[in-house]
Amino acid sequence: MKKTTSVAIAIASAFALVGLLVAPTLGMAQAAKEHPILNERAVLHDPDVPVLGNPKGDVTIVEFFDYQCPYCRKLHPDLMRLTAEDGNIRLVLKDWPILTQHSQVAARLALAARYQGRYAEIHAALMETSGRLDQDKIRAAAVKAGLDLDRVDADVKTRGAEIEAVLARNAAQADALGLTGTPGLLVGPFKVPGLGYDDLKKVVAEARARSGSARK
Repeated sequence: MKKTTSVAIAIASAFALVGLLVAPTLGMAQAAKEHPILNERAVLHDPDVPVLGNPKGDVTIVEFFDYQCPYCRKLHPDLMRLTAEDGNIRLVLKDWPILTQHSQVAARLALAARYQGRYAEIHAALMETSGRLDQDKIRAAAVKAGLDLDRVDADVKTRGAEIEAVLARNAAQADALGLTGTPGLLVGPFKVPGLGYDDLKKVVAEARARSGSARK
């Protein structure tokens, strides 16, 4: 997806999502009625979707990404930096492998790594891989992440139905949100493209301010 560096434009284009994530109860109920897969629990609190950062953070960022996507890889260090420096961001990672067959292989392996408690490690290793993914690069990333390769292979098979269900839910939500490519971000009430560190920080601040105003 082509990136936009203007945070003002990104925020201005995001208000279609405000009714879904920060509206009063009636607005949320209406949004869920129109798009059942876009209720707050499904989008923000799917128990089978990995969460990094502060699990009790006051601002939630949801990223729809593909490990093959160069824009996702470029965004990754800024997103990790912001999450670490802010300390109060809940980062929800939605694997959305739409580019190549190896995108799908990487996503399945990463989700299987959750059963070893090493999703964060494989996520970082795959995002830091250069060039187009192939089987050798995916396996090298798994080794770098410290995965038990035999176990992850077994989990991909035995937990396959669970993993495919997560990927299907992520894809359905991305479609319902009108995302046209990766990365796609929800920052609090805002739907934005992949932004650089400074603009992401501004959107987080705006989301936090809106959340504080809503509680008053």
